[in-house]
Amino acid sequence: ADVVDLAARGRGSLAGSVVTGDADFAREVVLGAAPWHGRVLVLDSTDAKESTGHGSPMPQLVHGGPGRAGGGEEMGGIRGVLHHMQRTAVQGSPAVLGAVTGRWVPGAPRQEGTHPFRKSLAELRLGDTVVAGPRTVTRADIDHFAEFTGDTFYAHTDSEAAKANPFFGGKVAHGYLVVSFAAGLFVSPEPGPVLANYGLEHLRFLTPTYPGDELTVTLTAKQITPRETNDYGEVRWDADVTNAKGESVAKYDVLTLVAKEDSR
Repeated sequence: ADVVDLAARGRGSLAGSVVTGDADFAREVVLGAAPWHGRVLVLDSTDAKESTGHGSPMPQLVHGGPGRAGGGEEMGGIRGVLHHMQRTAVQGSPAVLGAVTGRWVPGAPRQEGTHPFRKSLAELRLGDTVVAGPRTVTRADIDHFAEFTGDTFYAHTDSEAAKANPFFGGKVAHGYLVVSFAAGLFVSPEPGPVLANYGLEHLRFLTPTYPGDELTVTLTAKQITPRETNDYGEVRWDADVTNAKGESVAKYDVLTLVAKEDSR
């Protein structure tokens, strides 16, 4: 785009703004102009009312600019090499940030419909979502999980002792029971494009789950990464397990390997 060429001729700026409702145009301009700016603000109809403005960055952002003021960090090794490279902070609505980075972020649009586990890598889109549940967690479930796994930590087995715990106030379900139940809710069990689950990342247990609580899980395609030399790629999913009050019980990323084309 001509605007990228014009930005480059300026030889660097602390901040730049892009005002557009076209996410694809925003991606082109941000990626093209980022090497010449410490911060890029993207304004659209979604975030304009709450934007901090062109000259007012969010306090947690770290940015500088070519030859301009920036974070004064001293470090060695590979971090020093990476820090020497240009780093640009980008502000925008969740939809725009997703378009720019190629990664779904919370608040960006979701699409429900065909279960995303039934879609090949070629068919899957960022934001494809399945909402599954609810499932009620019973006292018998907690007791069985404790006996079956050997995890008999007192918060799951001793109601009186659990009451004295400042975080629980009573008997609670195991966090891994919550994760297991969530998988049972969102998985599509028949053979299909999803070939394997190879791990979880960033798992956090945020709210205790008590006997009688109902769990619902929302699973969203977060990042899609094809492998050039394989017939499959990697898909990172955002998992959010909530209770009947809408409180997040657990959040984490699910990592899967998915066929590029469905062989069925």
